[in-house]
Amino acid sequence: MISRILSSIIAVGYLVAAYFTSGLETTFKFGISLLLPLVCIWYSEAMGGYTGVSHRGVSITKPTPGCFIALVGWALLLLPLIAVLFFAK
Repeated sequence: MISRILSSIIAVGYLVAAYFTSGLETTFKFGISLLLPLVCIWYSEAMGGYTGVSHRGVSITKPTPGCFIALVGWALLLLPLIAVLFFAK
């Protein structure tokens, strides 16, 4: 529950910053890109439990631990912030 609230706060912060720096179109595009990290964080156990064959014919034979899916989601969510901090002069 805490991870959902914290990730939502970060995502809303990104959207507010995008709106005030780049306008509505960029905010919408950035919002779409936030969907994957948020889904990975919020539904990590369900996503990790997926097994089967993907649309490209790749077989997933074992479940992935939900904590790993959540970790990847957090990495994707924090990547823009890390990039801004790294490239800020």
